[in-house]
Formats: sequence, structure tokens, C-alpha cells
Amino acid sequence: MHQAIKTLLERVLGVEIILEHPKDRDLGHYASVVAFSLAKSYQKAPKLIALELAERLQQNAECQKVFARIEALNGYINFTLQESFLDALCNEALALGQDFGKEQAKQESIYLEFVSANPTGPLHIGHARGAIFGDSLCRLGRFLGFKMHPEYYVNDLGVQIKTLGLSVFLKIQELGGLGVVYPEGCYQGGYIVELANMALEHFGKARLYDQSQKEACIAELGEFAKNCMLVEIQESLEELGVCMDAYVSEKAMFEHQERVFRCLQEANGIYESEGKMWLKSSAFGDEKDRVVRKADGSFTYIAGDITYHDYKFAQNYDRYINIFGADHHGYVARIKAALQFLGYDSHKLEVLLVQMVALLQEGKPYKMSKRAGNFVLLKDVLQDIGKDALRFVFLSKKLDTHLEFDVASLQKQDSSNPIFYIHYANARIHTLLNKFLEKPTASLATINANSLENLPSAPAHLLFNALNLPKVLQSAFEDRELQKICDYLQNLAANFHSFYNAHRILDTPQELKYLKLCRMVSLSLTIGLKILGIEAKTKM
Repeated sequence: MHQAIKTLLERVLGVEIILEHPKDRDLGHYASVVAFSLAKSYQKAPKLIALELAERLQQNAECQKVFARIEALNGYINFTLQESFLDALCNEALALGQDFGKEQAKQESIYLEFVSANPTGPLHIGHARGAIFGDSLCRLGRFLGFKMHPEYYVNDLGVQIKTLGLSVFLKIQELGGLGVVYPEGCYQGGYIVELANMALEHFGKARLYDQSQKEACIAELGEFAKNCMLVEIQESLEELGVCMDAYVSEKAMFEHQERVFRCLQEANGIYESEGKMWLKSSAFGDEKDRVVRKADGSFTYIAGDITYHDYKFAQNYDRYINIFGADHHGYVARIKAALQFLGYDSHKLEVLLVQMVALLQEGKPYKMSKRAGNFVLLKDVLQDIGKDALRFVFLSKKLDTHLEFDVASLQKQDSSNPIFYIHYANARIHTLLNKFLEKPTASLATINANSLENLPSAPAHLLFNALNLPKVLQSAFEDRELQKICDYLQNLAANFHSFYNAHRILDTPQELKYLKLCRMVSLSLTIGLKILGIEAKTKM
């Protein structure tokens, strides 16, 4: 709707148009400030330009079919849509069903990396925000016709995996009655005990208590524990409704590091100093150059990330999006510098940073998991409030703002719980439809055949709001602000509840007309929730 109107106005006027929604509904459905932007070139006051443009639009035959009123007011141009135009859009939307707002496949492709938590422990609540956002962005991108490739980069190489193996090894010795000292940095928590017991069952006591095989055991235990944790991570993501196309191993990337290192050398992107090899990242905006190879010949963690991005960019996607924790803010410049040296266009890489989450339980900090040690497990929160509430609340704020929420509020079955309120609106609609369809001659076709012209003010606004879903989805994707969908769904549900409470629907002269309106509202709620990874409830 929004795009069709924008295209029509630009075709008639020959200038770019930005459309907004007036705060005062009585002024119309849309407003434009185009007259102000033309004041300099027209050498006229915006008020006069607006009057001229409005008159030109009023005389256009195509505009007459779309707009009931076109009015100039203090330099603004306000547009009120024809009821017949809105009814035709509603008919089209209902015919499309859950393809309403869906766009044709585009040529543009997007490579999306998110979560990528180290497989050294279970997922905690801090990982969930990026996971939910990335998955929903992927769903939205696909709905809008983009080719999306969601991927998890598995950091299964380096110090963290060795530390994991050592942690499990020491726990096994401790379980066997031996006195042990855990070096600083070792992983703790109940899950390490679980891994130790699983390893004892898998490898046998004789092998794991043989001190002469200590180093080999630690290496094997690191690989074994990593694989166990990766399985648990995948299960947790599935519980959360998050799907990946691929899990890519850092270990598998390692075989390409020498080649990538040579490419950087040939591009004069690295140099030697103090026995180390440094990336010239400061040449592309980094605060300082970064070590990529230590004096002992081993690569740093940044070298692995560079190799992985070389692998990704070699897939020749149009855009690349990484969703990382806020602590990765310094990471962006160095990776983009490496990409430039490797001959890629670093502007294709977009990095979205996820801010921290604070979890409360009835106003107090949420209890840490004994199993996890010192953080809140994702599985625990899922068990407390469920997937739907967790996904919705994590998407309800901008990604780059801190998020604090109380689990207790999301367990309530009332309007204070936003996802409950939205589900309740959709369930109310389906209850109405089911009651109507119990009548002998009732059918959905009977409902759809009715015109939505001559609606009172509140139902008419509700219809316009429901038809506005495609614009909301487009804006949310372009701006990477999925909270716009949450805001829209809450607003649409609130508008419906107000309409429902103020108007009797069944067994009235307006019954069929209002049921058609309800179907349109339900369709937009269902599609919006689906993009957020939530299945709309039809009964409560």
C-alpha cells in the first residue's frame, strides 16, 4: 500500500516523495513535506507550492481512484484514501493469505553470521538476544525475497578448547579422589561434572587416570567435550526456534591460514616487528596495528577470524552481516582492514552489536544456574517463560540498547504481558469466526464478499493499521530494527481490543463487515508473529 501510493505520487509529480502518518488521524492517512524541499528550487513559499501540487494531484484521474481527499495545509499535503481502495487492498490481502506482504525473490544475497558462541559451555541468556535477532532477521529477509544464509562459526580451535579439556581432565581426577588445583581460567560449574562423567563412560577409567597419557588425554577430552557442548548448543537453539543453514568449524578453516597469510604479505598488509607479524589495520581506521602471528610462529585469534572472512567473502554474496556482542566493537575495523588487503570490498560487511541483558525475577536478580556456574542458562529461562515470550521481549527493544526485563511479568496472563495480549487478540477473532461458522449457511466466502466501505472511524483506522504491515516489515528490515514489528503488533492488538470492547459484532447488521475486518487483523497478527518466530494462537 505505502509503496504503491508513493510510486503513484512520484510518477504524477516527477519528484521524490516521503510519506508520513499524521499524528491527527482526522488529517488523513498520509502526509508529505515535499513542498518544503522544493521551496528553494521553485523560489516560492511551501504553502503556495503545496497548494499547486495538491491541485495537480486532484485533477489526475488515477489519483481520483485512490484518494478521497488531497488537501494542502500550511505547506503539508495530506492524503485520505478512498474506502473502495482500502477494501480492494483487503480483498487482495485475504486472497493472498500468509503471502500478504511477501515479495518476489530478489537477486540480492545476504550471508548472516550470528550466535557463534564458544562451544565450551551451554548457551546462556546473553547469547539468546543475538540468536533470536539473527533468526528473525533471516526470516524477515526471506519473506522480503532475499537469499539469506544463516551460519554459526564454531570456535573449536585454540586456547579455549585446551582449557576445556584440562577442566574436564582435572574434574575426572577430582572425582577419582585425587587432590587437584584448578589453574585460573578453568571452566567450572555442574556441566563440567556432567562432561567428566560422560568422558569416563566413553573412554574408561584406565585411560583417563593414566598420568603418563595426560597431555594426550587432555587433547582428546577437549575434542570430546567440545562435541558434546556443540550438540547441546544446537538443541538449545532448536528449542528457541533458531535454525542455521550451516555450522562452520574454525579447525577446518585453519588449513587455509597459510594461504591467507601469504595473500596479506603479497598485498603489503602485514609487516614484521619484535619477532611478530602485524596486520596494518591502522591504515583502515583501527586504533593500532594487530598481531596476527606470534614470535613462536603460532597464529592469534584474529588470524582465524580473517581466514573465516576470506572463506565467507569467497562465496560471493552481495552483503555480509555479523551479529556480535557489544564487546566486539573494536573487532570491526581490523577485520575490514584485512578484507581490503585481501582484495574484497569491506563495505559489504555490516556488523550489528548486541547490548547486554539484565534478567530479574520479581524485581530481584535472576538466580544464577548452579549447572552453569556464574551465569543464567538459556534453557532455564525457556522453561520459566517459554519460547514465545522470550523471543518477543528480546526483539522488543533496539539491538544496541540495554535490555532489562522481569521474568515474572511475562508469566502473567493479562495485558501487562505483551505477547499474551497479542495472542489474546488473535484468539478472540478466531472465537468470533468459529461461532459465526456454526451457522448453517455461514462461510468465509460470505464474509469476504462484503464491502468495507462506510466504516465508522475506529474500525476504519483498524483496517488501515492492519493493511500497513508490509510497510512496517520493509522498514524493520532496512533499518535492522525488528522492534518496529513488535511495536506494530502491540498497537494493532490494542486497537483491536478497543474495537472489540466498543462494538458488538455477531448477530448485528454489521456482522459480516466486522468479521471481514477481524480476518484482516488476524492475518497481519499471524504473519508478523511468524516472522518473529512465534506461532499465533487461535485459542487461549
